Amino acid sequence: MRSYALNRRQWISQVSAAASTSMVFGALSSTQAEDKPRDANSRIGVGAIGLRYQGAVITEKAAAHGDIVALADVDREILEKAKSDFGGKSAIMEDYRDLLARDDVDVVMIGTPDHWHTKMVIDACRAGKDVYCEKPLTLTIDEGKKLREVVKETGRVVQVGSWQRSDIRFRTAVEMVRQGWVGKLQKVDVVLGKNKTGGPFATQPVPKILNWDMWQGQTPDVPYIPERCHYTFRWWYEYSGGQMTDWGAHHIDIAQWGAGGTPVEIEGTAKMPSVEDGYNVAVDYHVTYRLDNGVEMTVADNGRNGVMFTGDKGRIFVNRGTLDGAPTERKLPREDFVLYDFDNLERPERAGKLDAIVNHMGNFFDCVASRKTPVSDIESQHRSVSTCHLGNISMRLGKKLTWDPKGEMFVGDDEANQHLSRPQRAGYETV
Repeated sequence: MRSYALNRRQWISQVSAAASTSMVFGALSSTQAEDKPRDANSRIGVGAIGLRYQGAVITEKAAAHGDIVALADVDREILEKAKSDFGGKSAIMEDYRDLLARDDVDVVMIGTPDHWHTKMVIDACRAGKDVYCEKPLTLTIDEGKKLREVVKETGRVVQVGSWQRSDIRFRTAVEMVRQGWVGKLQKVDVVLGKNKTGGPFATQPVPKILNWDMWQGQTPDVPYIPERCHYTFRWWYEYSGGQMTDWGAHHIDIAQWGAGGTPVEIEGTAKMPSVEDGYNVAVDYHVTYRLDNGVEMTVADNGRNGVMFTGDKGRIFVNRGTLDGAPTERKLPREDFVLYDFDNLERPERAGKLDAIVNHMGNFFDCVASRKTPVSDIESQHRSVSTCHLGNISMRLGKKLTWDPKGEMFVGDDEANQHLSRPQRAGYETV
């Protein structure tokens, strides 16, 4: 197989000119664009990297705002299907750098597995592209620190696919909590669901349609096991973080948005599988966080999926199908919404996930035009997924940790600080 290790010097030279351009972020965009095309004269070129399932979903939504001009994926079968699904006219390529080098690509959709997100966002920003990247934003906390620097230095607009921030139920729950509808917030309980277990799985020959070397990217080079790839990658710590970073990138984000605090203490417990060539994310997990504003937050795998905010005067529960609790029995007047201008609230209740993604994608394209900061921006999503990583680190080490949110380091714990980053395979480093 031909080697696809990234040549750092060549790539940096290609994007250095774009990296020198800086734009200034504006305030949070208050608009939520409808699912309709922009004027034909203002449509822009969209490139998509990673086209299996969610990557195809977000690319479809982006097609309402721009022209899909280029597609990239390391799985030839998925790539050919995506080309057909999007009209058969898009250029296709295996190497995402070829897509980023195209002058007709203005914005990039990234729907790859988690371990590729950071490098691709950085490369896209330095190539002068605005980016919509699927969640979770990073594989490690240090990756988020680097991303924040690059987005600031390049001035690119980056929206993370934590689309619950664009859903009327979650946005209403956050607004009510932050306005004191439950009184003084005391506790937030988050339920994510169980991690998968399984293995040992058999190694197999690499399919001819798949570039397994490039799929692995920064992670250790190992024999091909189908269960490591595509959807089930999320049950391996090498590539993801299980439910803590999958559902957690949604629900923990909403919990922190509503609570308005950042973790300073983390204590996680879990069973860690030890099956060779098997899924290795935590089983029967539970994490307790103390936030810097005194609120306690728990994250567990057992119970009703969603987020419960509890205060001294009431509580609110929210998930993708429900918003309930004593405070919601009152009619919430439009003028009470003072933190954000939620245009959606005058409209009928949204139908579900895809409708929220429409709004989320619309917010991204609005911000591409206005150069304002999108609702799921780099800073908020770095902080949210960092909380997910903190829980996983505590569970894997089996001990209570103290976190300095300003310095973004563990306090007095060299062992824990070693988990802020991971070794990266030569040629695939994030630079």
